Amino acid sequence: MSRGNVREALLSAAVTLFSSNGYNAVSLREIAKAAGANVGSLTYHFGSKAALVREIYQRHTEPMNNRRMELLGEARRIHDPEERLMAILRAYVLPAFSSSSDFDGGGVEFTRMRAVLSAEGNEDARAIIAGAFDTTSRAFLDAIADCLPGAEREGLVWRSHFLLGALYYALINPERVTRLSDGAVDGNDRNTAVNQIVDASFASFRSLDTNGRAKRPEHAA
Repeated sequence: MSRGNVREALLSAAVTLFSSNGYNAVSLREIAKAAGANVGSLTYHFGSKAALVREIYQRHTEPMNNRRMELLGEARRIHDPEERLMAILRAYVLPAFSSSSDFDGGGVEFTRMRAVLSAEGNEDARAIIAGAFDTTSRAFLDAIADCLPGAEREGLVWRSHFLLGALYYALINPERVTRLSDGAVDGNDRNTAVNQIVDASFASFRSLDTNGRAKRPEHAA
């Protein structure tokens, strides 16, 4: 196996193991074995488990974050605050679904890994996750705050946390929507999922604005 192939195999094996078992329970030896490599290869390519996780996050999140910031820039040019808020939320949600293939912003396995590592509480993992997402998240919070001048920052941060939870669950367990609707709703319909998350988040954020209007703009065709 070439060095390039070994590197890719190690990254793939690590995502699979971390998504199933978390950060703390997975050893370098287990990752190397699952990749058909030796521990020396892993330390040669990455140096440490934390560095391996950091590269996984960079590979998966940079395309998604770049697309989010591009769409955010477009959304912020909208004059009407109601329409701008809807566009900002769509700019955040849509790339998570459209960049859902492996090494292009997501994939179910990586999304599950994100959820598991976020819940686990390991300090290395927390620092890596913060580095991957906090700058983009703050930019979106600031943009949302500009749309809702009567909203307090505390509420905005909490609502953004709820939005992230909805996004995680819609990506990793769409079958639940299909099951609970007795098949009337296709949980794997990405367009519907995006619209539902954006609608719910719009109402959630909009309720924080004490200055406000209550109109909700229609989805763009």
